[in-house]
Amino acid sequence: MAEPAFWREKPLAEMSTAEWESLCDGCGKCCLHKIREATGVLKLTNVACRLLDTTSCRCGNYPRRKALVPDCVVLTPASLATIDWLPETCAYRLLKDGKDLPGWHPLVTGDPLSVHTAGISMRGRCISERDAGPLQDHVTP
Repeated sequence: MAEPAFWREKPLAEMSTAEWESLCDGCGKCCLHKIREATGVLKLTNVACRLLDTTSCRCGNYPRRKALVPDCVVLTPASLATIDWLPETCAYRLLKDGKDLPGWHPLVTGDPLSVHTAGISMRGRCISERDAGPLQDHVTP
């Protein structure tokens, strides 16, 4: 018999570190730079943090990310209340909003590559900040 889906049973704040971390589907979208205009409008870009491996869509130095990139946002159950830029497909956002994980999510499929197979990840659709130039040139529609 399969184990119950912990994300349906536990509030985000009660998850273990391993459970919390496993919610990340590896899409890479949260690692893309955003531009917030003076008006508050948020513009998305296809420019990835220099630590993002643009093929695997995983952080190249996850344990030290905050030290290496001081403005890296570390998600916590508490910080979710103030973050307005997580993608609509993000498990943290979905669960915070009382929704379930999508069928392509690696926790549902058991396949860590399902996020790429489903076309949800930024694999092949982003550029490293090291190569991008001005962010304004990479705003996405």
